[in-house]
Amino acid sequence: MASEAELRKHRCCFTGHRPEKLSRPEKALRDDLESEIRKAFVEGYSVFISGMARGVDIDAAEIVLQLREAGHPVRLICASPFPGFEESWDKEWRRRYNAVMESADLVRFVCPKYSRGCFQIRNEWMVNHSSRVIAVFNGQPSGTRNTIDYAMRQGIPVRTIRG
Repeated sequence: MASEAELRKHRCCFTGHRPEKLSRPEKALRDDLESEIRKAFVEGYSVFISGMARGVDIDAAEIVLQLREAGHPVRLICASPFPGFEESWDKEWRRRYNAVMESADLVRFVCPKYSRGCFQIRNEWMVNHSSRVIAVFNGQPSGTRNTIDYAMRQGIPVRTIRG
């Protein structure tokens, strides 16, 4: 069995903002996200980790699942911060979240329940299990900024898409 260090070499995670914090059109962002995911795949990444938040996380997870359905040997890990994370969302976002969770290769609830720090714990867990981060970032202080900063402190390369 491969070691965690060996497995990590082939894993890439995502960080990005919720839709209301993004300034670019969703189609342009999805196109850029798909391009970065395809580059990562060509460069040897075959497992992708999504934090399952509305916006970039779910978009990225859907793109990975589309690639898998098209025959690419990729896997999706959903790292949801806690069970019930999506319960306050509108119907369409809940539908998309649940569809991705059902199609994922692995689902991990990083914390057993909501806590003030659960989102940062989830973000650090994703970085700690990856060797690349793909970030959609608008330049503002946020959980996305915290994740980018954490990855950089850990020596994990970050590919940034303007958000």
